Amino acid sequence: MRRKSRERGRDSELSRSMAETTEAPLWNENEPAKVESWRLHILLEAGYPVHLAERIAGSEVDLHDAVELISRGCDPTTAAEILL
Repeated sequence: MRRKSRERGRDSELSRSMAETTEAPLWNENEPAKVESWRLHILLEAGYPVHLAERIAGSEVDLHDAVELISRGCDPTTAAEILL
């Protein structure tokens, strides 16, 4: 009888643990900062100066468009004016 009682106790602990795990948020508060940091890195590699890359990284600008303008020979300042 004691054994079944212990097993039920473990089952309820497991259920509680699983519920806590499944209720964890999927979107971490730091995710937007990580995304912006990644965008900044890509823009710097593409050839944007830091001040323009920071503005573009923090905006809603399509990253592919920003990189493509530079790869086609557009001046970074002109590209930023077009995009922003």
